[in-house]
Amino acid sequence: MSKLISACMLAGSTALILTAGGALAQAEVKIGYALAPNSHYGAAAEKWDEVVTAETDGAFDFKHFPSSGLGGEREVIEGLQIGTIEATIVSSGTLANFVPETGVFDLPFLFRDLDHARDVLDGPIGDEILARFDDVGLHAMAWGEQGFRHITNNRNPISTPEDVEGLKIRTMENPVHLKAFNTLGAAPTPMAWPEVISSLQQGVIDGQENPLSVIVSAKLDEVQKYLTLSGHVYSPAMLLVSKSFWEGLSDEDKAAFEKGATEAVAAMRGFVDDVETSGVETLKERGMDVGELSTEEKAKFQQAVQGAYESYYQMYDKDLIDRIIATE
Repeated sequence: MSKLISACMLAGSTALILTAGGALAQAEVKIGYALAPNSHYGAAAEKWDEVVTAETDGAFDFKHFPSSGLGGEREVIEGLQIGTIEATIVSSGTLANFVPETGVFDLPFLFRDLDHARDVLDGPIGDEILARFDDVGLHAMAWGEQGFRHITNNRNPISTPEDVEGLKIRTMENPVHLKAFNTLGAAPTPMAWPEVISSLQQGVIDGQENPLSVIVSAKLDEVQKYLTLSGHVYSPAMLLVSKSFWEGLSDEDKAAFEKGATEAVAAMRGFVDDVETSGVETLKERGMDVGELSTEEKAKFQQAVQGAYESYYQMYDKDLIDRIIATE
């Protein structure tokens, strides 16, 4: 009987050890992002999770923190740097604080259309800038996408540069965007995303600018009256992981995260494509007053921001800007 009891105890201990080992083997991946789960960020995060889980037989447990659940974008990126957060999907505006060259993609009227932007980001220029994040405690996986940015506000319709003079408009913490709106005579106000909705409700700011994917998913129609389809800036995003987390992965796990990031970008861009097609009608149905800049009107805005380009050439290599423009 004593031998039987000992055998049972040994079996139980072995099972406990295996169970504990299995739990320890499943590494936690905290992934934070600014928007809701039903946004293009959420679509990318879910796909990333899905692919990595399948490729690694569930070795990683993704914990999702949407809607700025881990703080603003800058705070989350700093969390990646010190290793308290493993992954994020983040807008390009904040990234310029860590790798200044990322700001070049935010130059107004730089890209002709989505295809042009994607060709640049997926090519040598995009790869060159991704590689620079390893120098600041981060590892850049891939370029995501938000789409072209448009202006919303509660003050007036916009069809000329004069219509934005004095407009208190929220921008990202991005010197390129700030310079462009200052040049237009607006009153740009950098603000972290979690503060934007309440600031619009309280009249602290008149408006903001974002891609349709954000305007629709964040339901900005509930706090904004006018939408101007200005397409003034293309807005990329990025899939990032902590460098310390990345360096701790096996080659097989790194391959799984890379595959997941690639498929996440495809899901994100698919979401943006859908919103670009349906978003305007959705916002009209929700009661927004929607206007679109004509070719002639957009040309006036392009001319109005040309003064900013002299300062941009001091911030970014003119050859780099010319390479982007020349990409077919």
